[in-house]
Amino acid sequence: MKFLSLQHIAIEDPGTFKDFLLADGHTLTTIQLDEGDTIPSNLNEYDAMLCMGGPMDTFMEKEYPWLVPEKKAIGEYVLNLKKPFLGFCLGCQLLGEVLGGRVAPSEPPEIGVLDINIIDDAKQDPVFNFLPNSIKALQWHSYEVQDLEAINGVEVIGSSPSTKYQIFGYNNHAYGIQFHIEIRKSTVDDWAAVPEYKNALEQSLGKEALPEMKNSVNQEIDTMMQQCNQLYKNFINII
Repeated sequence: MKFLSLQHIAIEDPGTFKDFLLADGHTLTTIQLDEGDTIPSNLNEYDAMLCMGGPMDTFMEKEYPWLVPEKKAIGEYVLNLKKPFLGFCLGCQLLGEVLGGRVAPSEPPEIGVLDINIIDDAKQDPVFNFLPNSIKALQWHSYEVQDLEAINGVEVIGSSPSTKYQIFGYNNHAYGIQFHIEIRKSTVDDWAAVPEYKNALEQSLGKEALPEMKNSVNQEIDTMMQQCNQLYKNFINII
């Protein structure tokens, strides 16, 4: 199968999800938007689209003009072609905006290893039916998707106390994940080297927050990687 990955900073690739799909012999075409790559016009030739996180926000079209064609491409892929899509963090927010929702500041920002509550109806979802009632997840976001309630086809799959749309699906082929199920063991150190991420971490949790976050991730990383593996297997089945 052919995957297309839209990326906004090199260190936020599809992580363990990428490792699993490459190990199975699938191909991955990476479009590094922040480095000037152009989104292919032949989107229908790709079996699935991934859209990753980044330090920018969906409304920053003046600073990052490639957000405009990116949103257009997501709309074409999800709404017109109706092909499988998986968005992580910023990618989740882009999907929500394309569907007709809005992206607004998280109050408060969610940073750290936090609880996600999975709704009972998720057992019927073809991609997320494996999740238990509650999971631990790495959060690192200051904005979130809101106002999807009136959008036909949108289903809430997972929520946290301050973010309703931690996981949502659209017509069983497009999904947004606000947290980072795709992380590797090196992820926290890699992302802490990004000034925007480091500043958000320290503003939320204090100057000495990094070691504590790493410890929290290390305690959960094996489970997180197992969950990403199952997500990958289920997602493959809807392609």
